Amino acid sequence: MYTFSSKLKTFSFILMLLGALGIGIGFMSAPKTIQDVETILKAEEAHHEGGHEAAATHEEVKSPAEAKAEHEEHVEHVFHQLQNKPWAALYVACIFFLLITMGVLAFYGIQQVAQAGWSPVLFRVMQGITAYLPVISVIFFVFLLLSGFHLNHLFVWMNEGVTDPKSPNYDEIIAGKSGYLNFAFWISRAAIFLLGWNLYRYLSRKNCLAQDAASDDVFYKKNFKMSAAFLVFFIVSESIMSWDWIMSLDPHWFSTLFGWYVFASFFVSGITVIQMVTIYLKSKGYLENVNSSHIHDLSKFMFGISVFWTYLWFSQFMLIWYANIPEEVTYFKTRIEVYNLPFFGAFFMNFVFPILLLINSDFKRIFWIVVMGGIVILFGHYVDFFNMIMPATVGDRWFIGIPEISALLFFFGLFIFVVFSALAKAPLVPKRNPFIEESKHFHY
Repeated sequence: MYTFSSKLKTFSFILMLLGALGIGIGFMSAPKTIQDVETILKAEEAHHEGGHEAAATHEEVKSPAEAKAEHEEHVEHVFHQLQNKPWAALYVACIFFLLITMGVLAFYGIQQVAQAGWSPVLFRVMQGITAYLPVISVIFFVFLLLSGFHLNHLFVWMNEGVTDPKSPNYDEIIAGKSGYLNFAFWISRAAIFLLGWNLYRYLSRKNCLAQDAASDDVFYKKNFKMSAAFLVFFIVSESIMSWDWIMSLDPHWFSTLFGWYVFASFFVSGITVIQMVTIYLKSKGYLENVNSSHIHDLSKFMFGISVFWTYLWFSQFMLIWYANIPEEVTYFKTRIEVYNLPFFGAFFMNFVFPILLLINSDFKRIFWIVVMGGIVILFGHYVDFFNMIMPATVGDRWFIGIPEISALLFFFGLFIFVVFSALAKAPLVPKRNPFIEESKHFHY
């Protein structure tokens, strides 16, 4: 039976405290008025005065009224971007940890349906990680509600007047999607998805624990059938979720590959987290039935899904680049020109690094190498979600600073507390799973 050590518990509280403090600083430091933004822009102009003067000689001469209107529009745009920054930082970290947990839940469901013989000794680790799902779901749903109540400007399709032809904010493209992109329908879909995912997580955990004391395999069979139904629900809800929560931040742009792309990103992140928690517990003397072959198999998934993610990353980019349709290429143009370092950095961390490190079969069994690779993969996919969300919400006002780091610390601290508390509530090895003996003696 695992015991949640007081040191780890204290560490999680410190992370949450530091994270909450930094998040508060991020919100307090955001500009409160247009005048604050004017001051920031004037300081930037003074800093780059020479460059602006040189560029001005090539600009079209505009009337004072046109120049004033353009300046006011620019200031308001920057105001929204800077106000969005702490919100966007919180959103990236929140959805990243939510989807990591979903990646673990999907992997668990796949193992149940596949009736895999190698993985049952890891089931309680997966269940412990998915204990984070109810907590992060509530936080995320509240965040979506606050967005719908216009406490931020992350989702431009929620802005007033965008679907009203008489409004100066009217947007014909968004208006054409209003049957799908409207707050009532959008938040209802979110509620259905989150409730469905949490219901499966609760019932599958309940059946798995009940199977320990059962005299037959009735609860195992229930989990098998329920997992098959869940995976159908998951693959549909995951695609729609990716459109609703991420792609709709850029409502003028769409990609038919996007649902798979997002899935690959959080799926490999979830498998990596299973690996990291397993290695940690193993290093502390628990999970005595887990051996290097289990670690090797998880490492193979880390390697394989990293390659799959890269295939989707390149396919999405190549098809849009080759077609060269203006309303599509603007998505990548912004990311390559304004987010050059994180855009190509994510590719290096999520493909080049895993290829170099995990392609060697022996390296897949060496704990410190796998942990090092896992840290890079997780950070790389955080940057991947950063690239998906930040360009549409903060534009060129991005940098990874106090709000971003603090949001990560808060959700990471909460993750440690919830997950390791859950792991301490039940034996780490299922007793009556039909494949448990095969899993215990898994070697190759």
